[in-house]
Amino acid sequence: MPRHLRVRIAFVLLVVAVSVWYLYPLKRALNLGLDLQGGIHLMLGVEADKHVASQTDRTAEDLKRALERKGIGVQRIAREGNSTIQVELASPQSWNDALTAVAEFSTFTRRDENQAAGRFKLVMVERQINQLRDDAVRQGLETIRNRVDQFGVAEPTITRQGADQILIQLPGIQDPARAKALIGKTALLEFKMLDEQTSVEQALAGQLPETSELLYGRETDKQTKAERKVPYVVQRRTLLTGAELTRAEVQADPNSLGNWQVAIEFTSAGTRIFGELTEQNVGKRLAIVLDGNVYSAPRINERIPSGRAVITGHFTVDDARDLAIVLRAGALPAPVVLLEERTVGPSLGADSIRQGLIAITASAVIVFIFMLVYYRLSGLIADVALGLNLLMLFAFMAAIRATLTLPGLAGIALTVGMAVDTNILIFERIREELRLGKSPRSAVEAGFRRAFRTIVDTHLTVMGTAIILLSFGTSSVKGFGVSLFIGLGASLFTAYFFTRLLFDLVYMGRRKLEQVSI
Repeated sequence: MPRHLRVRIAFVLLVVAVSVWYLYPLKRALNLGLDLQGGIHLMLGVEADKHVASQTDRTAEDLKRALERKGIGVQRIAREGNSTIQVELASPQSWNDALTAVAEFSTFTRRDENQAAGRFKLVMVERQINQLRDDAVRQGLETIRNRVDQFGVAEPTITRQGADQILIQLPGIQDPARAKALIGKTALLEFKMLDEQTSVEQALAGQLPETSELLYGRETDKQTKAERKVPYVVQRRTLLTGAELTRAEVQADPNSLGNWQVAIEFTSAGTRIFGELTEQNVGKRLAIVLDGNVYSAPRINERIPSGRAVITGHFTVDDARDLAIVLRAGALPAPVVLLEERTVGPSLGADSIRQGLIAITASAVIVFIFMLVYYRLSGLIADVALGLNLLMLFAFMAAIRATLTLPGLAGIALTVGMAVDTNILIFERIREELRLGKSPRSAVEAGFRRAFRTIVDTHLTVMGTAIILLSFGTSSVKGFGVSLFIGLGASLFTAYFFTRLLFDLVYMGRRKLEQVSI
């Protein structure tokens, strides 16, 4: 046997061995998509304008402190809309000094100035508004990805769709309701002082100062286990947020059997702030607020220099674990709303797999029989090449951790047809050469050579289409594009390397080749 044939045989055996290695065991090798494995499909809308409003509120607070540092009296500073701050000075005499202080806030421009009344507006520039909206979506995407990673979902799909939407696909999820709650939770953790100068009765009657707000918590009756809403009058000013957290872990609540709590620890900067606020407010109550709900409001008995605290709230172990996850992953910069939801049950996914495999197997069997009957021994060679084609396709998908979807199965079925068409082009070329009176050996050589350009042209054209599907298509379309692209690449390899190798072994090795079974 010539040396070049031995090298080609060794290479093919290596390809087969590597393919089998990547596919073993099959259940762990291939990632199944949402439509095959079951799970949930969510489309979330990011309320990016609320992020703009939040940044405007922070700027209003910063502006108020900047004016107070310069000794400029302020009658009113408040946000209007999402991106406008209304400023009213206590005295028009400090107008020029106020404008000097305002100049530091370069992302806002002055409007509606009334010097006599000491009143003007600051409006956020359009460029900054667009940047904040984009940041809200990008940061939200990253935060949700971190939460899902900690939740333990294998091969999730989390991508941005359009300007302010996020697509989430979680295959194999066992508890869709819990996953949705985990993803959609804003998880804004704030530490605020209670306003002990204003009673709850006054707040409920609408007698609430601008610096305070009415929030609610939940309290469980130890006897009846019934929950009731408890109102709290809380100062609006946030003293510390969850952005300064470095740790959040689940612990059993030592004061309540069967309940759990979340132990948190601050960064060095957060520890310093927490130590200062507890030192300055000994004897007062500190509200721990999560997403606008008061979880607890303990009284500060002494300075806490350690930077450690606990969040209690009659949590189950899953509640506490999910809270710890979202606190570690960080808060969403803006709330999200559920725009679309689809749930695929595991049984439906199993049905899709079964029907898809039946379709592929049926098409492959029909093609195998047709090739064997119509092209005889050459058809058997094509069938063996088609088997290697499918083996390489699945192995490459396993190697790059591609996700197999229902449209992907359709792409595989199309690949089977394209692979067979490739061999038919070669065989028909060989038949034409034989009809022209060429010897069998010359006909085989000419058939492979002359079919090469046509096959490469058709494959590259379709592969180009597959690339476009991968670049611009939705997740379902991308699944089709992935299997089609990989399958066409495998088809080119098997047609011009493996099929030719088998022809050389079966026919071309003979000293006197009288006919080709084709």
